[in-house]
Amino acid sequence: MRTSRRTIVAFVLGATALAAPALAFDGAPVNQKDATIPVVTTLPGAAGTVRKAAPPAVTGQETSLSALQYAAEGGHPIAQWKLGRMYANGDGVAQDDVRAFEYFSRIANAHAEDSPSAPQAQVVANAFVALGRYYLSGIPNSKIKPDPDRAREMFSYAASYFGNADAQYDLARLYLKTPDASREDFRYGARWLGLAAQKGQHEAQALLGQMLFNGDRLPRQAARGLMWLTLARDSAGTDETWIKENYNRAFSKASDDDRAMCLQMLEQWVQGRRE
Repeated sequence: MRTSRRTIVAFVLGATALAAPALAFDGAPVNQKDATIPVVTTLPGAAGTVRKAAPPAVTGQETSLSALQYAAEGGHPIAQWKLGRMYANGDGVAQDDVRAFEYFSRIANAHAEDSPSAPQAQVVANAFVALGRYYLSGIPNSKIKPDPDRAREMFSYAASYFGNADAQYDLARLYLKTPDASREDFRYGARWLGLAAQKGQHEAQALLGQMLFNGDRLPRQAARGLMWLTLARDSAGTDETWIKENYNRAFSKASDDDRAMCLQMLEQWVQGRRE
């Protein structure tokens, strides 16, 4: 599903308008985990207000938060991204997905047409991915409702225009897990999955490896599937037990020839990454 950049910009602008109540996000209703630290207002003249409202002496985390808010209000995408992640994760602030959504939307609105080679391009792509994931599940107690079509638009843009591996993986899963997926949907999904895996996205490597090893809607290639699962296992986080379990299951079922060929493929992969 191809979408023009201008269409995506319109989608994101529409999303921001939908999410923002009368006082924008500085006074927005929040989810069940109410935020206690307000973000900088987006009203005209807010920068001066922030300077006047800042306490005369702050240190440590308060200084860092205040500096980020000031930079974000000035339109700095990296500061906006960091604040978005802080509110999304409850890192140093009360967790608030609505505020996180607003920061990610600011980035997408202002930088959707930046060059993919621009210094901030990865942050912009990550903002689209974050927005897509919010649209997949929605935000409780807010106007952001589950919208798989809009999620797909977000992922598709970040995957195709910015070449973002996480977006490519999320887009692949949407195509592959659609209940009534057509052959064309599966072809798109497999393509995006392969691109993400080649870029080192370990979740994509795990899923592709599982499909290849088991012959799940793809011609069975046990050695290559085991290779991808091995790479995924080496990059998996401690909480990603599904990856390690799939690797262990495949390794135990693999023949000696499959394991030997897998080692050769891994050596070629490592050599290719060095070059």
